[in-house]
Amino acid sequence: MLQPVTGSRWQPTLTIRASYALHAGAAIALVVRPGLWPWALGAVVADHLILTAAGLWPRSTLLGPNWTRLPQAAAATGAVAITIDDGPDPQITPQVLDLLDQHRAHATFFCIGERVERHAQLVREIVSRGHCIENHSQRHLHRFSVLGPRGMANEIERAQQTIAAITGELPRFFRAPAGLRNPFLEPVLARLGLRLASWTRRGFDTVRPDADAVFQRLSAGLRSGDILLLHDGHAARTPGGIPVILEVLPRLLRAVAQAQLSPITLRAALS
Repeated sequence: MLQPVTGSRWQPTLTIRASYALHAGAAIALVVRPGLWPWALGAVVADHLILTAAGLWPRSTLLGPNWTRLPQAAAATGAVAITIDDGPDPQITPQVLDLLDQHRAHATFFCIGERVERHAQLVREIVSRGHCIENHSQRHLHRFSVLGPRGMANEIERAQQTIAAITGELPRFFRAPAGLRNPFLEPVLARLGLRLASWTRRGFDTVRPDADAVFQRLSAGLRSGDILLLHDGHAARTPGGIPVILEVLPRLLRAVAQAQLSPITLRAALS
């Protein structure tokens, strides 16, 4: 039986409330003094540029709550979170699971709904090994950040249903494709009881074939509370043809252990 996830009432951020006020003020100004239209138009355009920039900044909290680090209570225990996106991949993910087992580490897999459907048994194996599956949208559309509220809701809700049908659990977290979003996202997440999670740092391992550079980006300044991002789907390959994550992950897990930190799932950090 699925454990229900309770939604919450959306609370617009100060940035969103300021945008509402600006639009209302511009409309009133046009009624009272139509000659002010260039100034009103300029203010509205500037506001939209700010909102767009906030959506293109994955770690921004201007549009709503966003986990860029673990909560303080989890960080105080020496926890870090390794998150793995864009899978599952039947060639790479099983090797990732073996590496995690070897280091007794747990990770959070942000999975694409369509891939979950195609590789259902692999998804069940991820869960059976103690890891969590979270929502990375149904299709991982490159245009996700320009979808309207209905389009975003469709992508997220379909992935929720897909993952729940196969794992028996509803995701508790959502990560936008490439981390990009717009102001329509947070109301959808609030209704579905989902939390937005980005990262503390990422290695760009979908585009960088240099495992050393990816490892340095992830491990430099490593400390408790960090949320780290790797990819088992869409993984770049080293010059030798090895998926970058398979070279980086064991080194990263050793660095975590040497720093006396513990890899946990994002869901574990909720409690």
